[in-house]
Amino acid sequence: MSTGQRTIIRYSISFKQKVVREIEEEGLTVLAASRRYGIRGGQTLNNWIKKFGKYHLLNTIMRIENMDEKDRIKQLEQENKKLKMALSDTMMAKRCLEEVIEQADKLYKLGLKKKLDEGVSKD
Repeated sequence: MSTGQRTIIRYSISFKQKVVREIEEEGLTVLAASRRYGIRGGQTLNNWIKKFGKYHLLNTIMRIENMDEKDRIKQLEQENKKLKMALSDTMMAKRCLEEVIEQADKLYKLGLKKKLDEGVSKD
């Protein structure tokens, strides 16, 4: 197994600003700038643009929705919230009932929990 040495290239701030200025003012594409100056790394130039340039050159993702889609999303979010609340209430009620059974079993020593577990396993 060979252990190759990696070369780490550090660029000066003035060089970064020069490249970003060329991209912004001369209309040089990010790909062309990376080829011209031998800059590797997919996000290197985008990071430089974020830091030293204007954001209008970076790709942005836009989502366009009509009112029906927005209303449907809101409706689904409300329904999801209601269902989560109902599930929470049901889980809490189940825990309360299990605790009541456990306390009754301790108090009256009837073996309720054992009988319930046997009944469930048979079905």
